[in-house]
Amino acid sequence: MNKLNCILVALLAWLQYSLWLGKNGICDLINIHNTIILYKNINNIDQLKVRNNQLLYEIYDLLHGYEAIEERSRYDLGMIKHGETFYLITL
Repeated sequence: MNKLNCILVALLAWLQYSLWLGKNGICDLINIHNTIILYKNINNIDQLKVRNNQLLYEIYDLLHGYEAIEERSRYDLGMIKHGETFYLITL
């Protein structure tokens, strides 16, 4: 009975070591989980999805209408139409 107890204790110790410190054990799981949380915070997936959707809507507007192109050229490039007068007001 004494040998059986020693074998069972050794088996239990080996299984606990494998569970906690072995390959793919609890320590590795915790490290991977922390790494995933870190990368999610760095990437901030929700903000990237919102930004991508805004860019897709802007692309759609530019491809399907002249109003968006005209607005973009007026504000970003400072273009004016023929016959318009441009007034620059400085404060």
